[in-house]
Amino acid sequence: MIRVFEKGAYKRPFDPVEIATAWQAEGFSFGVFRDPPGQEWNGFVHDTDEYVLVVEGTLVIDVGDQTSTCEVGDLVRIPRGVVHSLKTVSAAGSVWFYGYGNWEAGDGE
Repeated sequence: MIRVFEKGAYKRPFDPVEIATAWQAEGFSFGVFRDPPGQEWNGFVHDTDEYVLVVEGTLVIDVGDQTSTCEVGDLVRIPRGVVHSLKTVSAAGSVWFYGYGNWEAGDGE
């Protein structure tokens, strides 16, 4: 069973090039979202697996029936086909890295 929420998986300072390279070696894409306070992304389902890494701010993230308040350095693994939502709850907004891929193509864990 995949561990969805990994608290403190990454330490500051975050090197986006290093993280992108590592994720791409696993067959994942790499992107950056910058969200304002209160931004919500609700009810998403993808046909690929997804990584989310919080690099600024705080997000409440639901993955299936699991919910966690995710802070800087926390990694979230969202399996394909699972409904998920993210909400920025920090007053200054949030920044998070994300990537889509297939864990069977790499190690993913």
